[in-house]
Amino acid sequence: MKVEERVPQIVEHFNQEQFKDQLINWFKREQRTLPWRENQDPYRVWVSEIMLQQTRVDTVIPYFNHFMTLFPTPYDLAVADEQTVLKSWEGLGYYSRARNLQNAVREVVQSYEGIVPDEKQELKKLKGVGPYTLGAILSIAYDQPEPAVDGNVMRVLSRILHIEDDIAKAGTRKLFEALINEIISAENPSAFNQGLMELGALICTPKSPSCLLCPVQDHCHAFAKGIEEELPIKSSKKKQKKVPYLALVIENQDGDILIEKRSNEGLLASMWQYPMVPLADVDKKDMKHWFFGEYGLKIELGSSIDHVKHVFSHLIWEMEVVRATIVEGELDRQNARFVSKDKIDTFPYPVSHQKIHRHLL
Repeated sequence: MKVEERVPQIVEHFNQEQFKDQLINWFKREQRTLPWRENQDPYRVWVSEIMLQQTRVDTVIPYFNHFMTLFPTPYDLAVADEQTVLKSWEGLGYYSRARNLQNAVREVVQSYEGIVPDEKQELKKLKGVGPYTLGAILSIAYDQPEPAVDGNVMRVLSRILHIEDDIAKAGTRKLFEALINEIISAENPSAFNQGLMELGALICTPKSPSCLLCPVQDHCHAFAKGIEEELPIKSSKKKQKKVPYLALVIENQDGDILIEKRSNEGLLASMWQYPMVPLADVDKKDMKHWFFGEYGLKIELGSSIDHVKHVFSHLIWEMEVVRATIVEGELDRQNARFVSKDKIDTFPYPVSHQKIHRHLL
């Protein structure tokens, strides 16, 4: 059955007006005090929504405050050096979010005089602005009745409306977007969308939801049937691939440490790291003196100083961290450099490599 046919059936006996009133009134009373809620400035809303993707609110708050201090307006972010932006994002993860945000903000400055567009077709063209971010900006900042569907919202509505579609599938998101379009408050879409998000964060949590405190409990089909913890339905992710590495802390005669910048594309693009070699490429029989060919260096491996495990959404890095010194040769790699220990912390690193350089600071 097509989405447009399912929506009327799902909401047929759903008291939309009462649900909206109860949700919005609860949000107005109980909403958390968060820095991006101080006003409806679309730039601040945009930054917060990008940071909040797959990241906890408590984690985001200090990052958001620091980011807005450094880049209080679109103009400030547009002209900033990318490495400065990445450094401000260091530890927050998913660094493509920061690069996409800066590129999109540059377009806003160039094409829209620094004003975030309030037109759907213009906004959706910006780099990194997907359906959720678009809906959040238009509804929260511009009071337009647009759906903003994330995992929290799908969980809440799957329970309230008893929907058993797999939320890991793209088609299910389309269904929830259509449902929000049907039931969203035209008078206060900002409080409605934020209310759903807040409900998912505080009450309708993934495990052990606080149903007795829920302001819209009377409307929840899952609670009425005692199946609230069985929803939403979500298929399991593919098993993450484990990749073992040797991570090298290479020191020259001056005591400086070798670091390198990752490619401008792909995983952790433009971030800095210590050289990494897949263990599969290492000849363990000849590890004492090792010609590090890609770098033009012959190095001597020393002791292991740490084991670092870092989990991504699709893979796991397992890194043995080893000290090394240079036996001969000169560095011959454009994206690498030796840095003094007192300046090594000035570059933006992914969390996995922050764990390594703590041994040097």
